[in-house]
Amino acid sequence: MYDLLKPHVTELLVCNPRKIALLKDGSKSDRIDAHKLADLLYMNKIKPVYHGEHGLRMLKELSRSYLTITKDLGRVMNRLKALYRSWAIPCAGTQVYAPRFRSEWLRKITEAGVRRRAELYYQQLDALRLVRQQARKELLAEARKHRATKLLRQIPGIGPLRAAHLVAVMQTPHRFAPSGNCGPTAGWGWRPTTARSTASWSNSYNARRNPSPCGVSIRITTMTSKIFSRVQQ
Repeated sequence: MYDLLKPHVTELLVCNPRKIALLKDGSKSDRIDAHKLADLLYMNKIKPVYHGEHGLRMLKELSRSYLTITKDLGRVMNRLKALYRSWAIPCAGTQVYAPRFRSEWLRKITEAGVRRRAELYYQQLDALRLVRQQARKELLAEARKHRATKLLRQIPGIGPLRAAHLVAVMQTPHRFAPSGNCGPTAGWGWRPTTARSTASWSNSYNARRNPSPCGVSIRITTMTSKIFSRVQQ
């Protein structure tokens, strides 16, 4: 909505109505609230909460494209295995997708129509793999233009692809508190890897109902917020 309206107005401010006390007083309706917001805007007493994009539109769209293509690729792979299973052909593992074993797998299907259907799925699989490879290449090339991706890669466990997705998804990390919803919004999930961390996580969860193992999520989130703050400065 912000990107859609911005070219048609001189100035566009996005505010949080819950933090405007004037909207809580008196009668409530869309027309009344609009007049109150107009008066506050005229007096320059509206604090914006959205700072606009920082040249991330291309990166955001490329990230969406890559994720969508990856999901489509997974669906085709599931359909292919479902076809073999429907004819009682075991197909565990990833060998069923390998090009050099396809003729062997296709010979296991006796029905000509079903075999042709599997061939079409293989063609679709190959096409999506090529498209995803191209989308990945363009995404990484665009991510290299942003300083935040280089800084994010300093965090252990974050590679070039994950850093690109983080920059595209978060965009404006200054909206989040250091220990707020920055991690869940970025799609991060954390789980303990040792028996000691498992016990600590269980005790923390039972005592404070906090699912973060030993505060790892909070520390990484704080580090990420500081990185984006450095970039904006």
